[in-house]
Amino acid sequence: MTTPTTRIVPLAAGLLTGTLALYIGLVAFGNITDFGTNQAFVQHVLAMDTTFKDDDLMWRAVTSEGLQNAAYVAIIVWETVAALVLVAGTWFWARGVHGRGRQWATYGLLMLMLLFGAGFIAIGGEWFAMWQSKDWNGLDAATRIFLISGVVLLVNQLPAGERGPGRPD
Repeated sequence: MTTPTTRIVPLAAGLLTGTLALYIGLVAFGNITDFGTNQAFVQHVLAMDTTFKDDDLMWRAVTSEGLQNAAYVAIIVWETVAALVLVAGTWFWARGVHGRGRQWATYGLLMLMLLFGAGFIAIGGEWFAMWQSKDWNGLDAATRIFLISGVVLLVNQLPAGERGPGRPD
């Protein structure tokens, strides 16, 4: 039996997943085609050159350009893979394969939450004291994407009318 919920939840999950797939895909594309802009951001955050220069923290700074660039390339690869995983989740939702859509979307959304939560908020924000910088502080943007990804993850976990234990046939 089809109910409004069995149609709305997959539609919402698919559209929201697709929106984040588009977003992170554009971010990755921008980082690839305009490599230098966010490369400077990563370099300044890792070098901690615009923080308060507290001697108790500055030992954490990464000043090796090679390591800074490796970190930036790793971020771009992670963004690209997350975008592809989210595209797959969107495709499965659109095709009506709800279990696969939920599975792939969950993986992609968790990838975004790890990147923006663990990567930018925790490591960049706290370990490299990004919060101290007026010029190279991405905490607001990272928090925004982390929270949006969390909301979309919750929507993806809502029952979508699948048959199973405790669910009507």
